[in-house]
Amino acid sequence: MSTLQAVTMITGASSGIGAALARVFAEHGHRLVLVARRENALAAVAQQIAAAGRGTPDIIAMDLSLPGACDRLTAELALRGVEPAVIVNSAGYGMLGRASELSLSSQLTMIDLNVRVLTDLSLRWIDSLARHRGGIINVGSLTGFFPGPAMAVYHSTKAYALTFGEALHHELKPKGIRVTTLCPGPVETDFMARAGVTVGDYPRGLVSHVDRVARDGYNGFVAGRPVVITGLANKLSTLLPRLLTRSLLMRIVAFSQSGRRKALRR
Repeated sequence: MSTLQAVTMITGASSGIGAALARVFAEHGHRLVLVARRENALAAVAQQIAAAGRGTPDIIAMDLSLPGACDRLTAELALRGVEPAVIVNSAGYGMLGRASELSLSSQLTMIDLNVRVLTDLSLRWIDSLARHRGGIINVGSLTGFFPGPAMAVYHSTKAYALTFGEALHHELKPKGIRVTTLCPGPVETDFMARAGVTVGDYPRGLVSHVDRVARDGYNGFVAGRPVVITGLANKLSTLLPRLLTRSLLMRIVAFSQSGRRKALRR
């Protein structure tokens, strides 16, 4: 029997969906370990949670996209005497623009963070997750349902997160481990700003508030749902790949992205 204390570990927790999920998990009594690059922003989230009387989360400032980062994170948790009962993989980023024109190194780093790190952290603590009958929330995206001209690599990483999460849900259910892929549509966060996109570029019915996304994700995870999509319009939009040809779907997405690229250049 392990003597390590169970925690909920949330990556990308310094802002946006990761920070919102941290607040929701804290409300439900989870001891938190928050991980992200920006130490000051992490500390601010932890202080906000503590001020609400939810206990003070541990913080680990670390760039998970760097080589060996997951090993260093494992060692850091062991030094603190904790092990994950729940893992929330929220770290990630996107970039707007044609893949052939964007920085290759930045896109490869995006794959490292959105795919490799997500996979590593999802599989690294299976015994711990099973012991605590916990699970995994992987933050995907509505974009994972669609091909993505002008965000080709990002859409592809989220398609991976979706199919990987669905398969892992099936594989780990017999162990008592829940796996939920949270697939929000547009949400006004620092992530959008970094990607070069604003929520004003999208139809209003597709946009969700970050707190609603976090609560829907948490509730879906507790209920054992494999995929959570916030908002009726977003749910309906995922039917389009079944109703339209791939070529038509590609043209629709490319047309919508072209408007965002023009706005970005202004």
